Amino acid sequence: MSIKKTIITVAPTGAWPKKKDNPNVPMTPQEIANDVYECYKLGAAICHLHMRDDDGNGTMDKAKFEETVDLIKKKCDIVINCTTSGDLNATDETRQAHLRSIRPEIASYDCGSMNWMHNSLFINHPKFLEELGMTMQEFDVKPEIEIFDAGMIYNSLYYVKKGVLKTPCHYQLVLGAAGGSSATIENLVYLKGLLPEGSTWGALGIGKQHVPVMLATVALGGHLRVGMEDNVMWSAGVLAESNSQLVKRAADIVRIAGNEVATPADARKILGLNRVCNFSK
Repeated sequence: MSIKKTIITVAPTGAWPKKKDNPNVPMTPQEIANDVYECYKLGAAICHLHMRDDDGNGTMDKAKFEETVDLIKKKCDIVINCTTSGDLNATDETRQAHLRSIRPEIASYDCGSMNWMHNSLFINHPKFLEELGMTMQEFDVKPEIEIFDAGMIYNSLYYVKKGVLKTPCHYQLVLGAAGGSSATIENLVYLKGLLPEGSTWGALGIGKQHVPVMLATVALGGHLRVGMEDNVMWSAGVLAESNSQLVKRAADIVRIAGNEVATPADARKILGLNRVCNFSK
């Protein structure tokens, strides 16, 4: 029986954590690129990228994405996964502009709207989701379907029937976001059970449930996402020293479970990616 290969995605930055939360959060294109390369060397096959403006706030600035991706591609062949969110003031156009110029191999597809952080709205209007799905098809970008609650899985099934999403789908189960499903093993098992047959999937737990969700995800056969977008702590009261520290722990867990850590080439095969993002301005 062949050994299972587990993909590790690193999400180094996100839109919210700042240096005051952990001084090791990378913020600039150069910091993010350097960080991603260190994670790649320790087993990350995919990097999930957010950008920050000069004040450290989340932004969908196309030029920031272009600069960062170009710096990363000069260092390694890690799979590029760009967010289509991370700035609550972004427009439908700015959330997609970088997909057209960079053509990343993967991009996030947040499959529904939700109350965000209990004080704002994370809007993914049906019209936007249909447009985003067709943009991804046009530019050969695989959607990573972000699932914050069960309803978003049912939304995805509707968009598959409508032709907006193509199978096999790849899902990321995001547990612990304020306004979404809490990060419990019970929720992980429930959401995993709703996924359509033939899908690939990964999961993450935000905050203190980060490690338990990671352990359960490996046991259930899923792929992993780690990084300071989701958790700036190493353990209770201890800040993470780097994203690469978090990647190394994930890789150790994968190996202890008897699996192999997937390479970028493995990830491309598992996810059915047909090309490499070779962006260069």
